[in-house]
Amino acid sequence: MSIAADHHARRGVSLHALRRRLTRVLTYFLLVAGSVVFSIPFFWLVTTSLKATRQITTYPPQWIPNPIVWGNFTDVFLYAPFDLYLRNTLFIVVFHLIGSVVTCSLVAYAFARLQAPGRDALFAVLLTTMMIPSWVTLVPLYLLFSKLRWINTFYPLIVPALTGNAFYIFLLRQFFLTLPRELEDAALIDGAGYAAIWWRLMVPLSAPALATVAIFSFMGTWNEFIGPLIFLNSRDKYTLALGLQVFVREHGADFGLLMAASTMMILPIIVMFFFMQRQFVQGIVLTGMKG
Repeated sequence: MSIAADHHARRGVSLHALRRRLTRVLTYFLLVAGSVVFSIPFFWLVTTSLKATRQITTYPPQWIPNPIVWGNFTDVFLYAPFDLYLRNTLFIVVFHLIGSVVTCSLVAYAFARLQAPGRDALFAVLLTTMMIPSWVTLVPLYLLFSKLRWINTFYPLIVPALTGNAFYIFLLRQFFLTLPRELEDAALIDGAGYAAIWWRLMVPLSAPALATVAIFSFMGTWNEFIGPLIFLNSRDKYTLALGLQVFVREHGADFGLLMAASTMMILPIIVMFFFMQRQFVQGIVLTGMKG
């Protein structure tokens, strides 16, 4: 009786192991297949940027460029001042990163740790601002910045970012709640103030969450189109997203140059994500551990 039971137990274990292996193989297959499908447009973008016009218009399509035309990436700068667009974009991105990392972490630390009357009510009000569509506030903001004479300057794109972002504050607050209070109590006993605790304790421990916020902020600012379109009028102040749209309107018939310009705009985001992928995933996981 024991031998039969042992045989059935081993058979059950082997079937369970086989089922797990099949599930893992199927999961990997679906992930690889999905990755290939989603990578095809990007692969076509990059290869087209390295083709001559005659190669782009051939049928059936030629996937691998032969010969490789590296000149498309240099010719882009002859038709449009993308170096100027890049400087303008980086200037705005830097201030957005400062506002996202410094300002939002300060506010999130206050909501997570400091005790004050009406703190939770204020946090609820902050969360409700996330439900307001940006299109609703676009006209009032334009009128306000027009009264301040900020139209056709970088101020409408920079100053609001320095005041914080509700989503980033919520994300960092959730992370700060996961940190043990014993560390903060020990720092208070040693005589550290709240500002010192935030800078010397909270900021180093929250590197994954801050990296997540930095990636979100960088991607959102780098790709932002509506803000520059509404508030900027002069071409010498255009960002990459706006400059690329102008380039499409003026040189859209030359697909090689267009794809080269699009590739140069996309690559910084991809490089940043791959370098900070571990911190990004860790920050996303940890910020949802405690409510």
